[in-house]
Amino acid sequence: MAVVQGIKEKVHLPIYDCVKIDAEEQLRDIEKSSTLKFFIDVQGKTKLETNLQSASLLPHYNTFEARALRVVVSDLPPEFPNDDTATTDSPVLTTDATGNDTPILVGPTDGKPSTGTDAVAVEASIELGLADIVELIQEADDSDDGTADLLPTDERVTLSAGTIDVDADAVENAGGFITLTGDDLYAMLDDLPESTLPLDAQILPNNGDGSILSKLIYNTVTTFYVGEKVMIEMPTWFFPSGAGPYSEGGKFSTHGEPNPTATFKFAEPIFIDKQQNFRVEIDIPDGDTVKDLQRIYGPFFIWVVLDGYMTRGVQ
Repeated sequence: MAVVQGIKEKVHLPIYDCVKIDAEEQLRDIEKSSTLKFFIDVQGKTKLETNLQSASLLPHYNTFEARALRVVVSDLPPEFPNDDTATTDSPVLTTDATGNDTPILVGPTDGKPSTGTDAVAVEASIELGLADIVELIQEADDSDDGTADLLPTDERVTLSAGTIDVDADAVENAGGFITLTGDDLYAMLDDLPESTLPLDAQILPNNGDGSILSKLIYNTVTTFYVGEKVMIEMPTWFFPSGAGPYSEGGKFSTHGEPNPTATFKFAEPIFIDKQQNFRVEIDIPDGDTVKDLQRIYGPFFIWVVLDGYMTRGVQ
């Protein structure tokens, strides 16, 4: 449909763009520098990620009147890969008649549980990837005794008793189990490549290690450029999201009350003219913080929203 000449309409139409980390990937996989750039790379993104069609430019010959700037950070559970693995050894235990945990023994001929004098204790070699280790650390943290258990038939477990061929099903049916403490599991983390290790805040979220949200907003600086002119530059905590879930409980973090009015508003509107370049950058000034934040695992989104009014032709 043709544009009506000489007539414009002004609509409340925010523009947004995001940096996205996919599940099992880290921030370092998509951005190796200390600066996250928004409205620069919009090709191949979905409507969830951006509503721009051209990099750093408004559609057609539209103009934009920015009234507010929001930084919205997702709070999704991270997903970790199992590409690299670590191993540990542990005895296979069973609970005796008195309620005590004791090593389970197997006979030398059939590899099944036995109490004979020639029976041999069973050992387990456990191979776990990052996702497995984190899952068990969380299980141990939730348990009363700070441990996590595995079954003898778990595919990540290999049983041995000297040269005996151990019958894993029989050991499990006899009540056999393998117990790993939190210290055991953290020691396995130390055996993985350092660059692949997640932040403590993603291993045990909101458990005294802070949150990814707080690490981002208190350690970064957000700058809004129009042309090459800085329109505003402030630490990211200055730009509350005014969006997203909210809870009064202690297990949730949010960057501001989820109310569209609970965000930073410009004292005077900032105008973006037709065909004028603009962008927003979130910079991480400290080198050590850069290395930490690059370890963030997805799924993870950081949106920047310019809230305001678009002036466009009428069709």
